[in-house]
Amino acid sequence: MLLQDSALLSLESGSWFKLICGASYQHLPSIRNLALAYTLAGVDCIDVAADRAVINSALVGIGVAKNFRQKAIALGYNPSNPLLMVSVNDGEDPHFRKAYFNPSKCPPECDRPCENICPADAIKFEHPTEGVKEKLCYGCGRCIPICPYGFIDTQSHVISIDEVLNWLTKLPINALEIHTQAGHFQHFQTLWQSVKPHLCRLQLIAISCPYTPTVTDYLRQIENHIKPLPIPLIWQTDGRPMSGDIGKGTTHLTIKYAQTMMEQGFTDYFQLAGGTNEHTALKIREMGLSDKINGIAFGSKARKILAEILHELEIISPQNQLEDYPHLLWEAVFVASKLVNSLKKNNID
Repeated sequence: MLLQDSALLSLESGSWFKLICGASYQHLPSIRNLALAYTLAGVDCIDVAADRAVINSALVGIGVAKNFRQKAIALGYNPSNPLLMVSVNDGEDPHFRKAYFNPSKCPPECDRPCENICPADAIKFEHPTEGVKEKLCYGCGRCIPICPYGFIDTQSHVISIDEVLNWLTKLPINALEIHTQAGHFQHFQTLWQSVKPHLCRLQLIAISCPYTPTVTDYLRQIENHIKPLPIPLIWQTDGRPMSGDIGKGTTHLTIKYAQTMMEQGFTDYFQLAGGTNEHTALKIREMGLSDKINGIAFGSKARKILAEILHELEIISPQNQLEDYPHLLWEAVFVASKLVNSLKKNNID
């Protein structure tokens, strides 16, 4: 299966933009509306959790965007037909977890720092049994160390790889991303044995691994094991996972990671992730890396900049459909396009 021309062109030109909805994020209305807004803004790929309802919500958003394509073009946007990617993992991984605690144990005098620090607005104490809103939590873990009583833990969120691969025959999933970690090679081998026969159904494969000082040794093991490949490979350099909304400096590690891989002789495509934000593309350009790094994946930052709009929609609309409120739809597309163009415009100029 050939990679869509537009997606391949973006990778080759260094303007590939991937929206990460979150490997554990399951708030269906938000996923639908994020997919709608970012499709109209011109993303190349939308990465979602391995959950059938989540996948369907993203597909609905992409489908609705087709109805507004001509209007978007008339308004000066460059709407896309993005690839749909599903993320899977080969074992325990911070991307596939959710926070958990029993709110009835929380002392009434606690200042609730967990509620304030949560970037997904997933922790609420509106009634005694609420605590973490599971569908909103995407597992960033910022609430864990800040709890003064140590009450917050995490629960893994993993789905069978066989179930995911079965969806490839039924749903228009174009790409698969495998999350792994150094030291997981046996787990990776087992997962790859299941994935390999299905590569013919995909347009690309991505490997994501958190940074460690010796990560390239592990990735070389993986490279030797999986090649040759019939489809393009993206190395996702996951610098500081789920931190792009924190501040400007979070982008440095993912760039360093990509540079290290290039210095070690890795080829294929490089996509930054983990700490990426509106400053990342400019930093790449300043460092003279625009022709070496093929794209950027945006997760927490991409979701956060639309959070206020989607929250307003949730308040005023029982159906929670962004297209029913044109002023909110085009405001969302405008905001999303600013982030998209921070990458794409930099590589056109």
